[in-house]
Amino acid sequence: MAKVSRGGRSKRRAKGEPSKTRIAKTVTKTVAKPGRKRTAPKAGPGMVETALAAFAHEVRTPLTGILAISNLLATSDLDERERRWVDTIKAGAEHLANLATLFVDAARSEGPGLEIRQDFFDLRTLARHAGDSLAGRAAAKGLRASVEISAKLPAFAVGDPVRLRAALENLIDNAVKFTEQGSIELHVAPARAVKGSAKGLVKGKADGRIGVAFAISDSGIGLTLSEVKRLFRPFSQANVSIAARFGGAGLGLSSVEQLARAMGGDIVVAQRKGGGAVFTLNVVLASAAGPVGASSSEGAATPSSQGLRLLSVEDNPFGRVVLNTILTELGHHAEFIGQGEGAPDRVAQGAFDAVLMDMVLPGIGGVEAIKRIRALPPPHGRIVIVGISGRAEDEAAARAAGADAFLVKPVSPRALATALLEAARRAADGT
Repeated sequence: MAKVSRGGRSKRRAKGEPSKTRIAKTVTKTVAKPGRKRTAPKAGPGMVETALAAFAHEVRTPLTGILAISNLLATSDLDERERRWVDTIKAGAEHLANLATLFVDAARSEGPGLEIRQDFFDLRTLARHAGDSLAGRAAAKGLRASVEISAKLPAFAVGDPVRLRAALENLIDNAVKFTEQGSIELHVAPARAVKGSAKGLVKGKADGRIGVAFAISDSGIGLTLSEVKRLFRPFSQANVSIAARFGGAGLGLSSVEQLARAMGGDIVVAQRKGGGAVFTLNVVLASAAGPVGASSSEGAATPSSQGLRLLSVEDNPFGRVVLNTILTELGHHAEFIGQGEGAPDRVAQGAFDAVLMDMVLPGIGGVEAIKRIRALPPPHGRIVIVGISGRAEDEAAARAAGADAFLVKPVSPRALATALLEAARRAADGT
């Protein structure tokens, strides 16, 4: 097997077409005085990362809504054609959300590296949803799809489900894109020891760690050994003809490799018998016992309690509509305000059970708003606060300010219900 990152498949910029950098310089340039050399502004080391992080947050807010409404529609009484439409909307929104994750990670590739989250999540459900995504995309292109999830796969694990799903979506997207006819298969199983794999990758469990292998094979164009070497480079492709024919961001698998290594694993490729390729993503997760009453089935989220009164601090009108829709379906009632400055006074005036705090707000941000709420006298200062952001890196600051939980956009109904379940328990205890 040879290591590979099939990623990098973008069309080259046409001759004479202005680059984004050139456009930015055109917007910011000033008229230089005669005889004085004009110096173009240079971006600081963190400016690109900061800009992409802001972009990711803004994109994930509407994507939260698209995914949430799609999930609700999927539980409705739809005919087969309408259900296919809903599945297509979901797949597209998930792909956009994953692209945002990959681009932000790529911006960090020259910095301190990825900060892998350690969240409890349903591993089997994640694998099944990846299989559903594969089946939907393959069917749309007239390809056969096969999904096999090992019965030995643990139900629950601790790791970074957002980035893991982003990596899988990238591999699935590549497999479908580069396959004109035939089939695509997904196999998920406890990982076997792989020669040369990252330290800690073992078969099954060891010291509370779980090795998991996601193998995606396709009957597509395959790869030659001469093409493998260049595929790890961001924004590059196997060759010019592939870029021109298939397009793409030219970024994906370089980020997938980065993520795999950050999660204690690796990505390898092998030729598929009869043509095509097999990409295997190995990761190491922490083992986790499922919560009492937990199910590996993630259907429609059920109300987490008899109903909570919530204060949602969200300035985006679309985000408000989405959250209100989800919360209503969960059996809760929400009051919305658009600025963090008003949150402490409103908490002190109202009988709320929890606060949903968006971290990026006009005026004071979510961090400062949380600190001001925590400065209130009890019991209002001890109210449950759930931070919400499209930027995973906001979690540390949110928790340091006093947030009890943190959700990354796109927020699923189930994730929100789980966070609010804790709010219901604390409210019942009188805290």
